[in-house]
Amino acid sequence: MYFNAKKCPKVMQGLNNKPVLQQLFLFVALILSGISQPVLAQESHPKTPTPVEFMAGNNRMFFQMVVIKEFSPESKFDFLSVSSFSAGYDNKEEDLDIAIPLYINYTIYKGFSIAGGATVNNHVGIFPRLGAKHSFTNKEWVAVTIASFYLNSQKNVELFGIYEYKPPITPKINLFTRLQFLYIHSTRDKLHARSFLQLRTGLKINALNFGIGANLDQYGDEKMFKPNYGVFVGWAFQ
Repeated sequence: MYFNAKKCPKVMQGLNNKPVLQQLFLFVALILSGISQPVLAQESHPKTPTPVEFMAGNNRMFFQMVVIKEFSPESKFDFLSVSSFSAGYDNKEEDLDIAIPLYINYTIYKGFSIAGGATVNNHVGIFPRLGAKHSFTNKEWVAVTIASFYLNSQKNVELFGIYEYKPPITPKINLFTRLQFLYIHSTRDKLHARSFLQLRTGLKINALNFGIGANLDQYGDEKMFKPNYGVFVGWAFQ
């Protein structure tokens, strides 16, 4: 199964017709408008950073933003989005990927949550999803794993993970590494739908991180391979 952009809803088709930089601007504006809404957390409660990353690769540019917001310090509910944008330098439609997953999570026990929400995707439109999440964080580790089921005609199942290791090198500099993966399988067609492996290694200095990276993307039942290698820079907004 290879996603056909011609079958997208009209709103997503309109987005595909815009220049890449304009699409990137609209994408960032959409995410920022969401995280700028007031959250019920108290001002004295430590804020969760919002990491933003840009990678310039040999084939495509890539942008990602991770948003985690608590409804209040005592609430068992939180909001999560790992949104991404990638596009080729020649502005070809087939190289454009926009994915905005939105989760509302309810913690049931020490890092284990049930999750519900929706995903906005420029190839398949908007669809709801249900799943489960596990997360663990400390000064050196970040680990988030989500298993979910799409409420769409393909009845897709998805496994997603993002794992960071940031041990100190000096009092002011940390090693920065990240492994991020996605695998989507169509249970209706019993075929691979979408997968990727993203690798990062570099340095972290306070809110800044930078280094080299690789995005290894596969599409459709034929697993069309689109690798992208380059340099990245990120910033954790407070």
